[in-house]
Amino acid sequence: MKRTLLTIWLATTLALAPELRAEGFADGLRAYDAGDYAAAYSVWSDLARRGDAEAEAAIAGLYLQGLGVERSAAQAAVWYRRAAKRGLMAARMNLGDLYAAGRGVRRDYVMAYLWLSLAAAQGSTWSAGRRDEIAKVMSATDIAEAEALARAFKAKP
Repeated sequence: MKRTLLTIWLATTLALAPELRAEGFADGLRAYDAGDYAAAYSVWSDLARRGDAEAEAAIAGLYLQGLGVERSAAQAAVWYRRAAKRGLMAARMNLGDLYAAGRGVRRDYVMAYLWLSLAAAQGSTWSAGRRDEIAKVMSATDIAEAEALARAFKAKP
């Protein structure tokens, strides 16, 4: 199921945002679709080293599922964080969910709220709903802190 979601996200990224496609990303996607995850990782790693957020998020998905790399939610969080800081909505959504669940990172509702709020501001209704669920277990002080962090956040180019 999660592999399918990654495939759908990757295909959607390519179809809906051609201006965001880095040269070579499609080569990684073809390798991924063929089940050659190590080759996909290799292609996307080269792009990620040059700051390609979509490639960073794709690598995070590989780590989360253990496809072509050893499964590691912690490594997935590292890669999602890189892409999230660059402004990629899907990475922000996934990173927020990892913080909410304490998967690969220490559970931190302030950070979860921050990343989900940033994704919600980009139009992710799922993120807005998840953020609102998390707010129910947060103190007013923690929510205020998360909202201040979201207001102050500046994406990296």
